[in-house]
Amino acid sequence: MSAQTHPYHMVTPSPWPLTGAVAALLMTSGLAVWFHFHSYTLMTLGTIILVLTVYQWWRDIVREGTFQGHHTPPVQKGLRYGMILFITSEVLFFLGFFWAFYHSSLAPTPELGGSWPPAGVTPLDPFEVPLLNTAVLLASGVTVTWAHHSIMEGERKQATQSLALTILLGGYFTYLQALEYEEAPFTIADSVYGCTFFVATGFHGLHVLIGSTFLAICLARQVRHHFTSDHHFGFEAAAWYWHFVDVVWLFLYISIYWWGS
Repeated sequence: MSAQTHPYHMVTPSPWPLTGAVAALLMTSGLAVWFHFHSYTLMTLGTIILVLTVYQWWRDIVREGTFQGHHTPPVQKGLRYGMILFITSEVLFFLGFFWAFYHSSLAPTPELGGSWPPAGVTPLDPFEVPLLNTAVLLASGVTVTWAHHSIMEGERKQATQSLALTILLGGYFTYLQALEYEEAPFTIADSVYGCTFFVATGFHGLHVLIGSTFLAICLARQVRHHFTSDHHFGFEAAAWYWHFVDVVWLFLYISIYWWGS
C-alpha cells in the first residue's frame, strides 16, 4: 500500500472467476444429466470444484480486507453499492414469482375451475407450520440485529452468541420447511398453484441456506477477531442479505399462504 498514490484496490489476477464459471457449467449440465440419465458424476464434480473455489476466493478476500489493508473507506463504499445493487436484482428476481402468482390468482382461468385455489388443490393451513416459520425468521432478524449492535459496541461475547443463535434459527426454519414439503397435499405438478408455490418458496429456502452459510462464515471470522467496531462490512453485507430474506418471507406468507389460501 505504501507505493500507491490512491486509496483504491487494484485487484490482482485471480483464477477463481474462471473455476467458478466451470463449476457452474458442470453443475447445471450435471443436473440435466441426472434428470435424464440418473448419473451424479458431472454434478458431483461441479459441486466439489464450486466448494473449493468458494473457499479459496473467500480466503483471498479475507486476506486482502483484514490483513493487507486493501479495503479502505472508498473501497468499502464501492462494496456497499455492489451489495445494494445485488439485493435489488434479487428483489426483481422474486418480483417475477409474485407477478406469476397474482396474475393467475386474481383472474383464474376456466382451466383452473374459475376459482382460487384451483379446483382439486387443498392449500396448507397458514396458521400452523407457516406461522411458526414466520415467527422463527422474525426472531432471527432480531438476533442478527443484536449481533450487529454488539459488534459496533465491541461486545465480542454477545456478538458471537447472537450470531450463533441466528444461524440455529435459520437451520430450524429450513428443517420446518423440509417437513412442510414432505407433508404438502399437492406437488409442483398440481396446476399453476403448485408450480408458483414450490418455485417461490423453494427459491426462498435456497436463499435461507445461502444466508445461513454467509452468517456461518461471519461467525468463524468473528471468533478469529476479524471484525472491529468500525471495520466489519463482511458481516454487514450478511445482515443486509438476511433482512432481505426476512422481508421476502413476509410477502410470501401474506400472499401465498394466507391470502392465496
